[in-house]
Amino acid sequence: MSRPTLYIAITNHGFGHAVRASSVAAKIQELNPEILLILTTTAPRWLLESYITGDFIHRPRALDVGVVQADSLNMDLDLTLEKLREIKTQQNSLIASEVNFIKQNRVDLVLADIPPLAAPIAKAAGVPCWMMSNFGWDFIYRDWGGDFVEIADWIGECFGKCDRLFRLPLHEPMSAFPNIEDVGLTGGTPRYSEDKIREAFGIEKPLETTALMTFGGLGLEEIPYQNLQEFPEWQFITFDEAAPDCPNLIKVKNQEFAKSFPILPRPVDLMPVCGRLISKPGYSTFAEALRLEMPVVSIMREGFAESAVLLEGIQNYAEHQIVTATDFFQGDWEFLRKPLNPPRLSDKLDKYGTEAIAKAILDFRF
Repeated sequence: MSRPTLYIAITNHGFGHAVRASSVAAKIQELNPEILLILTTTAPRWLLESYITGDFIHRPRALDVGVVQADSLNMDLDLTLEKLREIKTQQNSLIASEVNFIKQNRVDLVLADIPPLAAPIAKAAGVPCWMMSNFGWDFIYRDWGGDFVEIADWIGECFGKCDRLFRLPLHEPMSAFPNIEDVGLTGGTPRYSEDKIREAFGIEKPLETTALMTFGGLGLEEIPYQNLQEFPEWQFITFDEAAPDCPNLIKVKNQEFAKSFPILPRPVDLMPVCGRLISKPGYSTFAEALRLEMPVVSIMREGFAESAVLLEGIQNYAEHQIVTATDFFQGDWEFLRKPLNPPRLSDKLDKYGTEAIAKAILDFRF
């Protein structure tokens, strides 16, 4: 008898979608190791393995485009449109190839975050398609207008074939989906104790003057690291391997730290020892910070419809500061000397979306 098999399709854009889908996959594996996980994504295997510690099949396929970007803030709309048209033109062969793979591997269920073609692929293969996200790509593209509207319409049609959407917090309406179920925040759980992290990295500064800087898988081109010298009383932490050496900057990916950990720490593993997160709008980073009730300092991001939704969510539910791109890149970071703003709302978000999605999948009739 074949193992129950879950095919997880992850959008070809940055690291955030891979992080949240992998956190769900890891929870599924923890609760039922018998389920075979197939992750279809161009995200690097090391990123998936930083969340999923057991076996899985990595199928490097791009089922969508996302947004073509030079870094986490700068987008190339012309090239994005060109790549989207390529995918739309090739959709029949892409669908046929994946249907063949799904049937050969006796896949029982498709979970997608959130390539639009996953729904028509699953329908053609005769298996249900469930999706998870806080936004659909139709929302992003429609906002750009012009030739993107036709693409947004096509994507909306694809999403209309989805059987069940787990809608995450900090979301747009996602009205293209016929069957919506709201769930809580997704993300990983810190793997190491605070004492272990402090000892391994030599973190001696108090929580309120320790800041984690992380800008997603694509990073930022020109972080003004020279500003760090104006804050000697602060401890900064980065995952940027290209960052310069500074007395008050810890570079997590430095090889000397690797010896202390069986698996190199992720941003979520550093969050408990930091008093604030300095980042750009991104669901996965924000969600992990919100799950840990960590203050967030975010740069604004123009031209990406999801950003306004995310920043509103951070202002509603977290201690926060919102900084303009000019103040961040050309300013002197005076925001660090100012008090954080309290959350606008007293309500707390549900923190158990990862668990809810995993449980729903385990309740599926494999």
